[in-house]
Amino acid sequence: MDSLSYSWNLAGSLSATATRGGAGVVARPAAQQPAKTLELYDFEGCPHCRLVREVITELDLDVMVYPCPKQGQRFRPKVLEAGGKHQFPFLIDPNNGVELYEAADIIDYLFRTYGETEPPLHWRAVELQRVGSMLSSIPLLGRGSRVRPSQAPEEPLELYSFEASPFARPVRELLCELEIPYLLRSVGRTVASDWIPPAVRQALSLKPKPESRNRKRLLADAGQISIPYLVDPNTGTGLAESSAILTYLESHYATG
Repeated sequence: MDSLSYSWNLAGSLSATATRGGAGVVARPAAQQPAKTLELYDFEGCPHCRLVREVITELDLDVMVYPCPKQGQRFRPKVLEAGGKHQFPFLIDPNNGVELYEAADIIDYLFRTYGETEPPLHWRAVELQRVGSMLSSIPLLGRGSRVRPSQAPEEPLELYSFEASPFARPVRELLCELEIPYLLRSVGRTVASDWIPPAVRQALSLKPKPESRNRKRLLADAGQISIPYLVDPNTGTGLAESSAILTYLESHYATG
């Protein structure tokens, strides 16, 4: 991706984050983690799906994301087979044999099942949240909605991300367009030090002191905390920096 296109995408992503008022930034870890990984069929540009991903960040849950962009053929047929309709988001919880459409129902389920509480007030007003999410889609200009030709990886990729990150969003958009499945490892901010940008930490010689499980994991495995961070087990590649990840995905998986 050339620098102009990347700058344009990043500007739209920053606008989307600002429009959502910081939703999908802070994590309040769920009371329990699923024993088996949740499966989410969605597409990045969908405003209804965005609400579910914000809650996934808030509850600090990991999910296997199966991108289903418009006109995609890799995972959309499974949603039709399992649920009977092409509607997104679609959640499968193999721990309880639950399959759910509708953002409001999924949000309620995640809070009650893994947060072990009813949804907080701001998530009980789902229709209001839906309007805000639709508005935040405007500056994204449809990115993360339509399929592009790609080569499927043998194994799913792994992405450390939180929903509101303006730098992670372009990566998720491209993963969606290329229909590349990935394990989303949530890294929402939980302590004050999580808010310090990596460049500032480096300049001030500050060591990160994460408290969340995935930030600790990322620091141990990669030696740094930089969001987004992509792991590709197919090539043994680990990459920080949004622009570098986009270039990598284009060169290794895009075919047209």
